[in-house]
Amino acid sequence: MNTIIPHDLIEEKNLDSNIDNFFKKIELVKALKISNITKLRGASCFLVFQVLFKLVFSGKNLYQLLSTRPDDLPFGKDVIYDFLNSCSYNWRKFLLILSSKIINSKIYSLTSKDRVNVLIFDDSLYSRSRSKAVELLSRVHDHSSGKYINGFRMLTMGWSDGNSFIPVAFSLLSSTNPKTQINGINEKIDKRTNGYKRRKEALKKATETMFDLLKGAVKYAIPVDYVLFDSWFAYPKVIKKILRHKIQVICRLKAMHRVYYNYKGKKVNLKDLYKKLDKNHKNRVVASAIVGLGKDKDDNEIKAKIIFVKNNNDKSQWIALLSTNINLDAEEIIRIYGKRWDIEVFFKMNKSYLRLAKEFQGRSYDSMFAHTTIVFTRYIMLTLDVRKNEDEKTFGGMFFEYCDELKDLSHIEALFLIIDLFKKTLHDYSTLTEEKINELLDYFFELLPGYIKKSLMISNAES
Repeated sequence: MNTIIPHDLIEEKNLDSNIDNFFKKIELVKALKISNITKLRGASCFLVFQVLFKLVFSGKNLYQLLSTRPDDLPFGKDVIYDFLNSCSYNWRKFLLILSSKIINSKIYSLTSKDRVNVLIFDDSLYSRSRSKAVELLSRVHDHSSGKYINGFRMLTMGWSDGNSFIPVAFSLLSSTNPKTQINGINEKIDKRTNGYKRRKEALKKATETMFDLLKGAVKYAIPVDYVLFDSWFAYPKVIKKILRHKIQVICRLKAMHRVYYNYKGKKVNLKDLYKKLDKNHKNRVVASAIVGLGKDKDDNEIKAKIIFVKNNNDKSQWIALLSTNINLDAEEIIRIYGKRWDIEVFFKMNKSYLRLAKEFQGRSYDSMFAHTTIVFTRYIMLTLDVRKNEDEKTFGGMFFEYCDELKDLSHIEALFLIIDLFKKTLHDYSTLTEEKINELLDYFFELLPGYIKKSLMISNAES
């Protein structure tokens, strides 16, 4: 007599199998060991990581797991808290190992060498709005609401080939300003540990920390042609420092009175540069110019191309993009910069579905850093699932010569994203509208396997 297996049980087994295969693919045990995530009383670090990783798919947060079904766990709650609060674990290294392995062996090797690969820098609010006793907590400006909220600036560096986004490194930035910093560093933390290094980094300026992250990407040989970022980081000094790593830059510019560019022998700010240029209002790109950013170590002028994209509905509005590769035409600059919005979908997915900053309310900086790394690792698995559903190459090399390469971002798509920015320009908040981000997120979500979508929707409904 045939046994009918409940559909939910089949989906649960599919999910477990998918996660187990992902752990084998990234050699999780090895990555944990190399990152010093090994010592734990009462259980293996791998087993604790596995339980925390799967938590989001159960529809429970950590408190609910520990209070409703504690006997189902092979270890006590103290083991979990010891794991999350350890300051000796090197979570920065762990994520770099994972991301570089996935990028180099699972994605980059399967795509054309002509495809442009980018590193994207951006920050997003890590909210702890109901907390007061969290280590290094500060008041952070939330661009969406315009208010100051308790939390951190989550500075993130991610890699993209125009289709898949992989988080590579991050830092939860606090503040040294006594007006906005609520709590400082726990003085009991051993200053020789990885956790203390991350805490000191959290007190740096974002433009300094981004180079700590970039050095990690260079060290782990992550393939990159361009670094992309928004106007918050777009200073000539920052751009020149990135160029020393032999990586080109494409970024959005902000009209700042005291930021100057060399143009025809004169120093001009962005608004004055725009006034000096001949305009062609029949085109979306109304003007462009080659400018100087200053001297390199050999006393040669560093050149860059600036293009101005207009708003058809209001000719007084424009968006300026800068490329240090002056040989790129305007369309290619727009197309490559369009890849930056992969990180917007990433932030939205983490907060809406993967329970970033929601799954438990730890007070130590180590616990937040550990949990954020686990959330980012979940996203990497989902990215591979989405790519697998889109790209037949991941089923094996047999289709390599017969299938078109997985779709890269087109110039037209990128231009529509640029146009969407004008809806926010008056607020000086350079991100996509919520509607556009949700549209991109829906597309990502629909490509996930059905059993994962169901689990995440339940988790999101109960959060």
